[in-house]
Amino acid sequence: MVFVFLPKFAGRTGDSRPIGAWSDVSNLKVALDAFQIDNGRFPTPAEGLNILVNPPNGGRAYVDKVPIDPWGTPYIYRVPGKNGQDFDLFSCGPDGIPDTADDVGR
Repeated sequence: MVFVFLPKFAGRTGDSRPIGAWSDVSNLKVALDAFQIDNGRFPTPAEGLNILVNPPNGGRAYVDKVPIDPWGTPYIYRVPGKNGQDFDLFSCGPDGIPDTADDVGR
């Protein structure tokens, strides 16, 4: 079971896009974890998130398609991640620029 806490957006009624981005990131992280369990590694930067749709050796797909974020830009997937993480996965948020305060999913 995955719990996602959204304190930054709680009580906001106007813009639901951050919640959609959190949901996408959460689902993609589950798919990445399943990929790692099945393959003993996370996707390489060259493979990116698309390998979750077309896995190696004809394996099962982990997602039907790789979504774009609610602002119309691709999610950022980095391997290795910053701060000792296996990977980073996030939306650039409304400004479309990575590593800024409005990123969603970090």
